[in-house]
Parts: sequence; C-alpha cells; structure tokens
Amino acid sequence: MMNRAPRAGALASLPGSGALYRLNLPPFLEIRPMTATLAFRRRLRPVLTAAVLAAGWALAPAPASARGPEGIADVAEKVIDAVVNISTSQTVDAKGGGGEGRGANPQVPPGSPFEEFFDDFFKNRRGGPGGRGGDATPRRTNSLGSGFIVDDSGVVVTNNHVIADADEINVIMNDGTKIKAELVGVDKKTDLAVLKFKPPRQLTVVKFGDSDKLRLGDWVIAIGNPFSLGGTVTAGIVSAKNRDISSGPYDSYIQTDAAINRGNSGGPLFNLDGEVIGVNTLIISPSGGSIGIGFAVPSKTVAGVVDQLRQFGELRRGWLGVRIQGVTDEIAESLNIKPARGALVAGVDDKGPAKPAGIEPGDVVVKFDGRDIKEPKDLSRIVADTAVGKEVDVVVIRKGQEQTLKVKLGRLEDNEKVQQAAIKKDEPAEKPVTQKALGLDLAALSKDLRTRYKIKDSVKGVVVTGVDQASDAAEKRLSPGDVIVEVAQEAVSSGADIKKRVDQLKKDGKKSVLLLVSNADGELRFVALSLQ
Repeated sequence: MMNRAPRAGALASLPGSGALYRLNLPPFLEIRPMTATLAFRRRLRPVLTAAVLAAGWALAPAPASARGPEGIADVAEKVIDAVVNISTSQTVDAKGGGGEGRGANPQVPPGSPFEEFFDDFFKNRRGGPGGRGGDATPRRTNSLGSGFIVDDSGVVVTNNHVIADADEINVIMNDGTKIKAELVGVDKKTDLAVLKFKPPRQLTVVKFGDSDKLRLGDWVIAIGNPFSLGGTVTAGIVSAKNRDISSGPYDSYIQTDAAINRGNSGGPLFNLDGEVIGVNTLIISPSGGSIGIGFAVPSKTVAGVVDQLRQFGELRRGWLGVRIQGVTDEIAESLNIKPARGALVAGVDDKGPAKPAGIEPGDVVVKFDGRDIKEPKDLSRIVADTAVGKEVDVVVIRKGQEQTLKVKLGRLEDNEKVQQAAIKKDEPAEKPVTQKALGLDLAALSKDLRTRYKIKDSVKGVVVTGVDQASDAAEKRLSPGDVIVEVAQEAVSSGADIKKRVDQLKKDGKKSVLLLVSNADGELRFVALSLQ
C-alpha cells in the first residue's frame, strides 16, 4: 500500500514529530452495516491475528503502580450524559472540498487496516477519485466534533473550528437525541465557541475546575466523539502545563497523553472530581491518530471566554498599549536584571493606557496585577484576561530599580494585535562610512540618508549604513537603514557618540551593550551586542 501524505487539515509541520491536527472528522462510519462488516472481516483478519499473538505477551499482570485510579469509571458514569456530539453541515464547492472534516472522501490514518476499504468504497460510490464522476456541483457535507453542557438552559461549549463556516449546527446527546443549536459567539484566538439549544428534558451539566491546581502526572479523563465513535472515554495524565505551540497569541495548553483523536475537538478533559479542566483542541501526529501528545485549552481560559461570550456575544480583552520583546541574557546583563526575566517594552502606543501611566521604552515588566511575568507571552495572556477599565499595579525595572506604576486598562479592539517587536531583514549594501563601531558603519542622519532609506522625520539617532557579516550585529540581524536611537539608555546623534559610549563601557568591564534600535517607520526594539 502506498504511503499517503498528511491531510490538508494539518496546521503545521513539526520537524521529526509529525503534524499538528484539528480534531473534528466527517461521519465516515455512516455506511451500510452489512457492507462494512464483510469488508472489515476480510481486511482485518491478518491484523487481528497479529493482535492476538501480541496479546499473549500482555497476559502477565502489570505492576500495581502502573494501574490507573479506581475512580475513573465513577467519574465517566457521572459526567458522560453532559458530553455531546456536535454535527454540522455546510454547502461546499466539490472541487475545493470544505477544509478538514469536509473533503470529498473521509479520511483515516495512513496505514490503518480501514484505509483501503474506505478508499475502494467511496471511489466506487462516487465514480472515481474525484468523487461523483468529476461532477463539480456544490454539495452538502457533514462534520462531527464534540462539546459539553455547562448550563441546564442548554449552553454548550466546543471549539470554534468544529462549527466554523457551518450552515447548520446540531447537538446530538448521549442517548442519540438530535437538536438544532444556535451559535452564541466564538473566539478565534482561543478557538472556542458557545452554542445554545432548547433542552427536551432535564440536562446533566458539568462545572469548570481550577486548571491552575493541576500537577504534572495528575490523572485526567477525556470524553468525546473520536472518528465519529461517540461517548468514548480515555484516560491519561497531565504531561505538561502552560505549553506554547505557537498556534495563537494566548497559547497556554495542557498537554496530555490521554488518547484523543480527530472528532475529539471541543470535548472536555476532566479531573478525578468530574470537573472540566480543559477543552481538547489539538494533537501532534504523523498520521492523524493519537500518539499520546494532545493539547487542551485550560479551564481558567475557557471559563473567562465562555462568560464573556454568554454575556456580550464577543470577547472584550484588556489592552495595555505596548510593544514587547523577550529579555535575553545579554539584555538582562546590560540592564542589571538578575535573573533574566520579564517583558521588555520596546515601544509605547501614544494612544494607549501605558503612555499616561508613565511606562517607557526600556522598562522591563516583571509583575502585572500581582502576577509574575517570566516572559512576554505571560504579559500578553494576563493583560488579555484582565477586565477592561480595571486599574492595576504594574511593576517595572527601570535602570536597575523596581518601580510600581498604576495603569487603567483599555480594550483590545478586533483589528488590534498584541504585538511583539518586529525584526527587519534587509540585505546589507555599501554606504558612506563615517564611523566604525560594533561591526557597524555609522553615519549621522541627513536628508539624503532619510530619502535613501525612507526614514521618517520623527526618527532620531544614528543610521546604520553597513554591517560586518562576521559581527555580532549581523547575527542579531541589524541591517542598513536601521537607526540607533540610544546606547546604554542614553540618546546618541553621531557615530562618535556611539564609539565614545562603547569605549567607556569596555573600560567599565561590561560584557555587552544595549542598543535601542528603530526601523524606518519608527518601530523600536532593543538589541544587546557583545563587547568582547
């Protein structure tokens, strides 16, 4: 059997580990039972034989320490009726498919014993690989995911990607009852959605637990609709917390080895008290099946998003109005910060809340509203989760000293983004040399140089006209057209100013120098260069 490429639903490739998958899947098991049974019997015989032989090795009792807790069955029995399947339908162009879970043919993991059967079945039914004999007429497609009930009025939580672009959404309860649902609101940045349906009877509901109390190794239970097999219970442990996989601006996933697969999207992750501590959202897999690396949005994030979607139908996130970057060891040494931590303010929005509060470029935010900031993403998440209009204390380190400032948060509009300092990448070119320092050719700003590099009049400092490609400056991606605004937090206006400051820092025994660098548009970032 030929190897097959990953599906179009893969979000990103991770070198050496496979692909990142959303978890919803079309209902490919909705076929005639007799046809499926006969085909499976023929194709699974060698697989089952191998499985039986392998099972012989597993007959010896496992050590007691390897067994899961006895309470899993009790938890599953208590909460399973609150877990629902989410069925959606959509009209799509036959040529383009409908994204993950909505293509012309259903998908199973490559190498699965089911793969050849489904390929043959659907090719024959639709008249070839293209489906329907090449007919390009728009068609209705279906997709299935998971969700859970959080209010007896019929409020359901799921993933946004489960219901995205759907023309019709239905909730299928554990006993098979199918009810049409309405969309209350979505938050694309956390991939969450809230639905509402009219309850036919008294509902079983679940509550959110505190995901912050989870410990590595704690047992967790996933219930959902993998591969359209509803009401599936799996268990595992918390493998990691606060996992950032760069899928969104507020990544802070719970990683678990509980088996979750496509179709589990939007389903709950429970603790042993039967509380929802996460929403299963992503897996990493070379085939689309579980390999024990799954990710859930933590309940602390989910609960806040759900409350706002129910109340406003949209998210109202806090906004500080700063551009931030990480604090490297070199930057920390330059700013006398030990250990390296916090979010370095590279720029302040003139219309944002940070400006009147006195936050300045060069400040390092180490605490926000009583919570420690270890890295820039911590600040992004905490600010976003803070109520609009709330006045908070912000602790910054400025020139080696801690200061506490009070900031009244604004609201992050949909068209605004939590930005991190951008780094410009241009090819170096030969330019007139006025002074050499730090592997840079430096010149005072002139009208000609502003025109050549399209530097705004508001930008002040010393322009870089060349970069030694063997220097630390090249490694830190400084390039011609960048403007050095400050050296060691002191303004400079000529190459001679920079050389004088650098020479003094060397005499003082400093290992690195901190530069405040602007691009042509005036966007600032900090760069630490080695003096050795």
